[in-house]
Amino acid sequence: MAAKENSAAQEAMQKFGRFLSGMVMPNIGAFIAWGFLTALFIPTGWLPNEYLAQVGGPMSKWLIPLLLGFTGGAAIYKHRGGVVGAIATSGIIAGADIPMFLGAMIMGPIGGYCIKKFDQAIEDYIPNGFEMLVNNFSAGILGGILAILAYMGVGPVVLSANGVLRAGVEGIVAMGLLPLASIIIEPAKILFLNNAINHGVLSPLGIQQAEEMGKSMFFLLEANPGPGFGVLLAYWIFGKGSTKASTPGAMIIHVLGGIHEIYFPYVLMKPTLLLAVIAGGMSGVFTLNLLGGGLIAPAAPGSIIAVLAMTPKGAFLANMADFLVATVVSCAVASIFIKASKDDEESEEDLEAARASMAAMKNRGKDGQEEPKVAGKDIRKIVYACDAGMGSSALGAAALRKKLHKAGYNNIEVINFAIGNIPHDAQIVVSHEKLAQRAIEDSPQAEHIFIRDFTRNNVYDIIMDRLQNVETTEAAPAAAPQQSAAESGILKIENVRTNLPSVSKEDAIRMAGELLVKSGYVGEEYVEGMLRREADISTYVGKGIAIPHGENEVKSSIKKTGIVVLQYPQGVKFGDETAHLVVGIAGLGNDHLSILANIATTMDECSDEELQKLYTTNDAKVLFDMFTKAE
Repeated sequence: MAAKENSAAQEAMQKFGRFLSGMVMPNIGAFIAWGFLTALFIPTGWLPNEYLAQVGGPMSKWLIPLLLGFTGGAAIYKHRGGVVGAIATSGIIAGADIPMFLGAMIMGPIGGYCIKKFDQAIEDYIPNGFEMLVNNFSAGILGGILAILAYMGVGPVVLSANGVLRAGVEGIVAMGLLPLASIIIEPAKILFLNNAINHGVLSPLGIQQAEEMGKSMFFLLEANPGPGFGVLLAYWIFGKGSTKASTPGAMIIHVLGGIHEIYFPYVLMKPTLLLAVIAGGMSGVFTLNLLGGGLIAPAAPGSIIAVLAMTPKGAFLANMADFLVATVVSCAVASIFIKASKDDEESEEDLEAARASMAAMKNRGKDGQEEPKVAGKDIRKIVYACDAGMGSSALGAAALRKKLHKAGYNNIEVINFAIGNIPHDAQIVVSHEKLAQRAIEDSPQAEHIFIRDFTRNNVYDIIMDRLQNVETTEAAPAAAPQQSAAESGILKIENVRTNLPSVSKEDAIRMAGELLVKSGYVGEEYVEGMLRREADISTYVGKGIAIPHGENEVKSSIKKTGIVVLQYPQGVKFGDETAHLVVGIAGLGNDHLSILANIATTMDECSDEELQKLYTTNDAKVLFDMFTKAE
């Protein structure tokens, strides 16, 4: 029981550390810019200049806290959460006379959380056409309220806590006990808990101290590569076999690349080497304190290059001594344990086992998953994602959902979302290969499948490979009855145009967009968004059908869900493909999915002869009935 509790606590700390790191690391460029300006132009800098030194002040007072607040809010609720988080952070900045990094790391996530909960509470009550108005005013009003609360309430509390924490740390430094911090920091690095300590405590304190004194030791307590380098050096000198052979490359990656994780398996292979990195860390901190070293800003990543880049004038000797002393002491202690080992040769299997253990520790706590791949019996939610989340992805999701239901897998939810709104419980995410990076950043917890075409791909085969030999008898919940597309006015027969002469794809898309505008489905800016979407990724989906729709940036211009159908018997060229049906889409919510499901069914089940009839008929009602039939 105690072991489970410890594991849960460790996972919680890892999540907390990753969250804090996620706020700080994307903004390291701002820290570096501020650090360089300060190191160059303050009175004790390399090029003292009172006029230019003023540039750094607003960065530490406003820019960096606002970036932290925005990033923290965005981590909770994307861009909208980031905006409210930044507004809330401005209140806590205004009420303080010191850089409010800790306050920003509190108010940013609070702002993102509050606006997320607000949106969830009212999403079903916003009248069509009022979405943009409600969204803008709700973010502004809620952000303003949070800024006032931060200014009057949270700010003073954070200032008091900051004062207590700072007094405690300064007391430890005054008593010469700071080297003891390595007893916590060095093992924490091995256990992937360093981010919670480094970005939650050391960096904010270091920035405040550097603002006042021009440098801070706190930036080097965790970033010093010396302790890890010493362990690798000992293995290189006294180790044997594959372990010894692998250390030169690891040393280069660790010291010059700043990737400290490279040495973790070597310590895990012999846990007694924790004593070596602790001894190296303590001796380095003692040296740093004795010689008065420190950095002007965080060194990220923790390479010797980044350390030297952030070293202010007069601290090079101290900082290099910190690195060298930590390396020598760590190497000396590690050498004793490595030489005393009973094994004549560390096997490659031992090192690989240690690496596997490290990977398991690192992945633990990532939304409860230790492996990114989802077992067939565990598949419950598959998400198709595209830029706007209403066209290509909806069509792909409809096609896969239909196939899975036919195969008896009714308990697997297949849905579509815009990238930026992928739910956190998505297990498998299917997206276009051009959107790969954005999809991974939006849903790091999921397994990703990248495709070139949303309808002609092997996603179904991949999923079925997982599901084979796995019984799935659970029934899907009954869907609530919905109006048909014809009844709801999503598609009107007058918006089905047949026998149109061939034009360029841009003209066809523009005609579809203008028909959507004329019918009152969208604003005029939506048409340009359709053209930009096509320029980015083709909306041709196969079998003579294209489904142009607006990019995510113009989704707010949609007034209500609507679809128009343009038939070109001679075809319209979409790159190397020819479309005979151009289906313009403006999707608000999921109202249009039944039509897309019909398109997917048509592509799946119609023969070439039947499709040719659809592409050449002069009767608009034939196409209208096909698109609006019950699924």
